[in-house]
Amino acid sequence: MKILMVCLGNICRSPLAEGVMQSLVDKYQLDWKVDSAGTSNWHEGEPPHRRSIKIARNHGIDLSVQRSRPFTAEDMTEFDHIYVMDSQNYQDVKRIAGKLWNQDKVDLILNAVTPGKNKAVPDPWYEDTDKAFEHVYQLLLDACEQLIQQLNTQA
Repeated sequence: MKILMVCLGNICRSPLAEGVMQSLVDKYQLDWKVDSAGTSNWHEGEPPHRRSIKIARNHGIDLSVQRSRPFTAEDMTEFDHIYVMDSQNYQDVKRIAGKLWNQDKVDLILNAVTPGKNKAVPDPWYEDTDKAFEHVYQLLLDACEQLIQQLNTQA
């Protein structure tokens, strides 16, 4: 199974989501590939935000090797599931995917814990505090744990 996490810049939320999901994939010894991307190329090639790295490290997750990359239309065929952080990311993924768009592959990540509510993972970049990044980490941990359970029964 191949999973892609997507946010705007691929430096705050989606790197944390990738790290959390990868840590759970490793914990449960699943043969899954996890990656992340952004709907913009503003930070292409850059490491995750320093607070994303710090909060992940506080939970035993190393994000230091990750580098931001933009979402591409080809990601729609490369990945089995694409989880976005908010409704704008969803619309941007749809736009970028163009003719390759497949709505069955894309969902807001928090729908794993609140189905159909389309709740957003808040972007901690704007607040830029450890507390904001920790909150995002906890939201993503809950969602990823649910996704592991849901997807592992489908695999």
